[in-house]
Amino acid sequence: MKLRKGQRCIVAMVDGFGLDYYQGSPMPVLKSLAKDGLFRAGKAVFPTLTNANNLSIVCGAPPSVHGVTTNCYLDETSGTARYLEDPSFLTAPTLFQQARALGLKSALLTCKAKTLGILAQDVDFGLAAEQLHPDLVARYGLPPGMYTREINDWLWQVALDLLATRPDLSVIYVHTTDFPMHRWAPEEAESQAHLAGLDDALAEIRHVAPDAALLLTADHGMNPKTTCLDLGRHLEAAGIPVRAAISPVADRLLEHHKGYGGVSYVYLKDPADLKPAQEYLATQAGVDTALGREAAADRYQLMASRIGDLVVGADRATVFGTLADPTEVLEPHYRNHGSRFEEAIPMVAFNPEGTLPDPDLLRYNFDLTRLAFFI
Repeated sequence: MKLRKGQRCIVAMVDGFGLDYYQGSPMPVLKSLAKDGLFRAGKAVFPTLTNANNLSIVCGAPPSVHGVTTNCYLDETSGTARYLEDPSFLTAPTLFQQARALGLKSALLTCKAKTLGILAQDVDFGLAAEQLHPDLVARYGLPPGMYTREINDWLWQVALDLLATRPDLSVIYVHTTDFPMHRWAPEEAESQAHLAGLDDALAEIRHVAPDAALLLTADHGMNPKTTCLDLGRHLEAAGIPVRAAISPVADRLLEHHKGYGGVSYVYLKDPADLKPAQEYLATQAGVDTALGREAAADRYQLMASRIGDLVVGADRATVFGTLADPTEVLEPHYRNHGSRFEEAIPMVAFNPEGTLPDPDLLRYNFDLTRLAFFI
């Protein structure tokens, strides 16, 4: 599965587009492309959060190769949590670098500034709706707010403009925001309208660039959550001191998720407490798994030096975070991700050169770009 010489490619990373959203929405254009091309019900990388999965897709490789395991990490020097928003953690080539090495130009369109912060140096045209350059405001107008579904529609209109006016751009990577999935379940009218907008954009893309290839997938799904646990407080109360309990899902867009997530990286003060901590966590409601650093790195294809002493996964209805109290009951309709229960995502490939691969070769979201750009 390769791109034809001179062929343009749209890579759509639809943030939060779990398999249930794909299955629960009509989306006749996307499903027609999937039928005529390739469809696979695949898996997101664990933890099911944006940076780890978006960079896996961009690099065609798991976090054990590209090094990004989190949106938020423990700064060992200061002992505090910091957001990962620059390229310093990246340890693998990107599809944008692959394109440049072939003499091809690429564009990155994203709602989220952190994505552009990590990848801007590799692209020929970059745009983040969250922090839009005045020159781009003059061309495209102010985007809708980050906490709207319309911002994704705006981003697709930018993609369509580039397809119509910039034939020199061979690769256009579009990264939307998952705010609509945080807000609405697949069956809700607002979600259906949001995905109908995506489907309409795909129809326009086929009209404007009928020769282009399309690779579409997601970074994670979404589930309703009822409870948040502060694992640091729970472990301290059990007599197990911790340096930090980081929510890797946390980023600056707190209205999406309040900084909580379905996974926690726990850093212990005493390595001898690893087994007691695991034994304690195994008894706690809301905890799905609690693996030591090496075991978690091996199971989830993570870079061991960039995760906690413990990697703790939540059950389907629970998230972890930093709280005023050990436990918080979440408001109705709260939806989030990060756990293994948000791994199911769709993968669609349409119009690449050559024979489409056996769907069984596509297990993870990053396999789409691995096969198209890196093999």
